[in-house]
Amino acid sequence: MSTTTHHERNITVLGYPANQGRWLLIPLGMIILLCLGSVYSWSIFRIPLENELGISATESLLPYTFVLVFYAALMPITGFYIPRLGSRLTIAIGGMVVGLGYILSSFANQIGLLILTYGVIAGTGIGIVYGVPIFVISRWFPDQKGLAVGLTIVGFGLSPLITAPIVHQLIAAYSVRPTLRVLGITFTVIILAIAMTMKLPPQRWHPQQTIAAAPTISPPTYPRNLLKSRSFYGLWLCYAIGTLVGLSAIGISSPVGGEIIAINPTVAASSVSLFALFNGISRPLFGWLCDRFKPHYVAILSYILTLIACILMMKAQAGQVVTYLTAFCLFWFCLGGWLAMAPTITLRFFNPEQYAQNYGLVFTAYGVGALIGTLVTGRIRDILGTYNYVFYPMAFLAILGIILANLLLKPEKIITDSSPN
Repeated sequence: MSTTTHHERNITVLGYPANQGRWLLIPLGMIILLCLGSVYSWSIFRIPLENELGISATESLLPYTFVLVFYAALMPITGFYIPRLGSRLTIAIGGMVVGLGYILSSFANQIGLLILTYGVIAGTGIGIVYGVPIFVISRWFPDQKGLAVGLTIVGFGLSPLITAPIVHQLIAAYSVRPTLRVLGITFTVIILAIAMTMKLPPQRWHPQQTIAAAPTISPPTYPRNLLKSRSFYGLWLCYAIGTLVGLSAIGISSPVGGEIIAINPTVAASSVSLFALFNGISRPLFGWLCDRFKPHYVAILSYILTLIACILMMKAQAGQVVTYLTAFCLFWFCLGGWLAMAPTITLRFFNPEQYAQNYGLVFTAYGVGALIGTLVTGRIRDILGTYNYVFYPMAFLAILGIILANLLLKPEKIITDSSPN
C-alpha cells in the first residue's frame, strides 16, 4: 500500500510532476558544470597572454595551476555552508565569484594579478559551485544516484569540446582580454539563471513508484563520524590513486605522443578531442555501474583498465599510433569514471543528508592527486630524460589500488543513523 501523501503527489519540478520534472534538472546541472569546466580550455589563452604580457610558458601555466588548487580547496569548505545558505544562494554566490574572476582577469596586466584574478578568485567560485548541482540532483534521484550524478558531471568533462572552439573564435575576433570579459559576463548570467531552479526536494523524498516498497526496507546505516570510518579512508586513497594516475596521464598526453610515438601534429591535436569524449562517456557509465554493482568491483575494473594502459605504453614504440590512442583513451576514460564513482560511493556509503560536507572532504583526494601527479611526472621526465619510465609507477599504483579497493572500499554498517546530525 502506497504511503505517498497528497502533498508529495503535488510536488512539481519546473512545472512538471516531480517524477518527470526532475530529469530536467540534469541538463541544467550539466550546463552549470560546462561553464565551470571552461577552465580546461586555458591552454588556448596561454600563447596570446604570453605574447601580450611577455611571460614564459611556465608562468602562463600558473593561473591554471592555482585554479585547480583553489577549486579543490574550496569544495570541503563550501560543503559546510550549503545547509545554512541553501543550494540556490550558494550557486548564485559562486557564479558571481566565477564571473568576477574572469572579468577582473581581462584587466590584469601582469602575471601576478592574473594568478589572483583567474587562479584564486575564479578558482574559488568554481569550488563554491561545483558540488551543489551534484548534491541537488542526487537528492532528486535517490533511486538512481550514480546515473544521475554521472550524467550531470558530463558537462565538466566535455566542456573543452564546446568551450575551446568558442574561446578560439572569440580570441581571433576580439583578442584575449575582451574574450575573458565576455565569458565572465556570460557565465554569470547563465549560472544565476539556472541557480533559481536548483531547489532541494522535501527531506526523504522518493519517486512515487518506490514509496510502496519503502516500509519493507531496513533503514540504511552510516558511520557516525566520517573521519573515523575505515571506508572513508578506503575511498579517499582509491580516489587519490585514480586521480593521480589520470591527471598525470592527461598532463603528458601530447608530449608523450610527440616523444615516444613521434605522432603527426594534426593527429595529436585531434586526439585530445577523442580522449575528452572517452572522459565524458565514462562518467554516466561508471555512475550506472555503481548503482548496480558493489563499488569495490567497479573500482577494481577501473584499475585493471589503467594497468592495461600502462602496459601498452611501457611497450610502445615510434609509429604505434593505435597503441598510443588506445592507452590514453583508457587513461582519460578511467579518470572520468573516478569523477563519477567518488560522489556516487560517497552517497552510498555515508549519510546522503550530509553529502555536501562528506564529498567536500572526499574531494581533497582529487587535489592531492592533482598536485602529486603533475609534479612527479615532470620530475621523472627531467631526471630520466624520457616519459617511458612514468608508466612504471603508474602501474604500481594501479596494482596498489586493486588491493586497497578489495580491502577497504566497502561500506561499514555500524550505527543506524539516517537522520541528519
